[in-house]
Amino acid sequence: MSLEDKLSGWTGPSSSTEQDKQDRTERMIRQAIDAHEPFNDCSLKVFAKGSYANNTNVRADSDVDIAVECTECQYWEESEKGNHPPSGSYEGIWTPEKLRAELLSAMNKKFPGQVDSSGSTAIQINSNSARVDADVVPCFSYRYYMNHGSRDGTKIFKTDSSSIVNYPVQQKENGTAKNNRTGYAYKKGARLLKRVENAMAQDGTFRELPSFFMECLAYNCPDNAFSHPTWTERLRAMLLHIWNNLQGDEPSSGRWLEVSECVFLFHSNQKWTREDGREFAKAAWNYFGFK
Repeated sequence: MSLEDKLSGWTGPSSSTEQDKQDRTERMIRQAIDAHEPFNDCSLKVFAKGSYANNTNVRADSDVDIAVECTECQYWEESEKGNHPPSGSYEGIWTPEKLRAELLSAMNKKFPGQVDSSGSTAIQINSNSARVDADVVPCFSYRYYMNHGSRDGTKIFKTDSSSIVNYPVQQKENGTAKNNRTGYAYKKGARLLKRVENAMAQDGTFRELPSFFMECLAYNCPDNAFSHPTWTERLRAMLLHIWNNLQGDEPSSGRWLEVSECVFLFHSNQKWTREDGREFAKAAWNYFGFK
C-alpha cells in the first residue's frame, strides 16, 4: 500500500458498525434519563458533544460524550463588573451535587454494574459488545457577559470543587463552517492527525496526546493547507504550519484558539503545551520520512 493510500484511508470516520454502537449508546442514555422520575420536574437538555457529535472521531477514539444540561438556572460571569444585568439568585433544588447524584442513580438503573463514577468530571458507562464507552457529563447553562453582547455555553462542576466552561454549540458550528470552506477536507484532516497520533503512540514512537488537541491543531491550520491535491501534501502542509507557528513562547496577540474560538488553545490549565504541538509535528514528519 502506498503512503497516499494509507493516509487517505486514515481520513475516514468510524465504521458503520461502530457508528451503530455509538448511536445505540446515546439512545440508551437518553432512555435512562427519560425514565428517571426525579427528572420529571427538571428542565434538561441532553445532547451529544465532542468528536462523536462533530464527526471527527476515529475508531481508536470512538467513545460517546453526552452532556446533560440543567437549564433550571443559569450560571454567569462577566468580562468587566457591570456587564451582567441585575438578577435574583436561584433558590431551587437543582444543585451540582443533586444533578450528579440523580444522573448517577439513573445510569445505575439502566446499566447496573457498568457505571464508573470515580472520575471528577464525567460518569462513565463502560462498553460491551453492543455499545461503546460513554461519558455522561452533568452541567448547567452558562452565559458570559462581555462589553458588547454575550455568549452561551455550559458549566461543569467537578467533584474536586473546580469547574470547567465549555462551548459545544460554537465548536460544532465552527467545525462545520471550516469543513464547508475546505471542500469537506477539514474534518478528514482532523481524523488524519488523530490516526497519526494513535499510530505513533501505539508504535512507541511518540507519547499519547488528547484527541481533542489533534482536532484543534487541524482547526488552526489555514484553509489553504487543505487545498492540496493529495493527502500526503495536505499532511505535510499541516505539520509544517504547526511546527513553524508554535515556535517560542505564547505570543501576546494572534494566539491559537480551540475550535469554539471562545478559549485559547494554550494556557496554564490545559492538558497540553505549545511544545507538545511542536514535538508532535516533528515526530510525525520524521515518522513518514518527509524531506
